[in-house]
Amino acid sequence: MDVSGHGRSRGFSVSPDRQGAALVLRVTGDLDAMTAPTLVTHLDIALADAPPVVVVDMTDVEFLSSAGISVLVETHRLAERADISLRVVADGPATSRPFRMMRLDEVIDLYPTLADAMGERQQGRPPT
Repeated sequence: MDVSGHGRSRGFSVSPDRQGAALVLRVTGDLDAMTAPTLVTHLDIALADAPPVVVVDMTDVEFLSSAGISVLVETHRLAERADISLRVVADGPATSRPFRMMRLDEVIDLYPTLADAMGERQQGRPPT
């Protein structure tokens, strides 16, 4: 990990931010096999606190590997068991495209912006 305790790869970081009842994790850089364990740690801590909503904001993720996707799929499963709403902000070719290609956007709540995730308007779905 770097000195901030947030990452291990060039420019990778996870920054938690409470926004009301929601916990937002802002992820920056490459989410791959080297950095996924850092995200797992932050997600484990987030789920242990049991907020009603956890948002993973991947707006600034430049690369998303299968390791990163696996972390989010497993976290979705754990969050669902704990009755926590997991929301993922991903709207770029490096992030939302892999989710759509694997049809994971049908399982994981995917949003184009943080504002949409906080307001619950899912990508490709009408507002609720």
